[in-house]
Amino acid sequence: MTLSDLDRLLAERHSCRAFRPEPVPKDQIKQILTSASRAPSWCNAQPWNIVITSGAETDAFRRALQNEVTTGAPEPDLPFPTAYTGIYQERRRKCGWALYEAVGVQRGDRAGSAKQMMENFALFGAPHCAIISSPADLGPYGAMDCGGFVMAFTLAAQALGVATIPQAAVASYGKFLHRYFDIPDDRLILCAISFGYSDADHPANGFRTDRADLDEIARWVG
Repeated sequence: MTLSDLDRLLAERHSCRAFRPEPVPKDQIKQILTSASRAPSWCNAQPWNIVITSGAETDAFRRALQNEVTTGAPEPDLPFPTAYTGIYQERRRKCGWALYEAVGVQRGDRAGSAKQMMENFALFGAPHCAIISSPADLGPYGAMDCGGFVMAFTLAAQALGVATIPQAAVASYGKFLHRYFDIPDDRLILCAISFGYSDADHPANGFRTDRADLDEIARWVG
């Protein structure tokens, strides 16, 4: 594999926000997990644990999650950002407005933006969802290691033509996820990854985000 091969995967990968219903074969999901498990981790602790839904179980989870969102309140295991400021706020807004423009939501259309937001909890129609957790004892370092696993998962999936979207929104209902999937309280639920085959014709998949120039993210010393 060359650097250009990796760059191609990185460029092709995007957060898919509309999926086709057909499932990914289980042997391919196993391939994705096997590849993702090669991610580096502190002291080789490999803190990630994954619950994966398929078929009717995904649909049941989707319905239960949507019901929880409409009747309950967010209870994440990890604190969410206290604020987005400066360039981080600008990037967040740019991404949000690009999505709204793609799906035809106008500025000020609160009902339209709320409807699009709820697509997070419909898993964007994905046939599969992976719930990622890490031991609470490992704290932020376990979470950091799992971030590498999430990246490796998305790239391995992309290599097989499988689309993904890592989702913090689903993890915002962490307490519900603990109950629903019987995930022990000594693990922190970090995120979900909804995945399947992209509905390439859906307008929600019709935009791409950009990336900052190197001079915005790197400071050279020496």
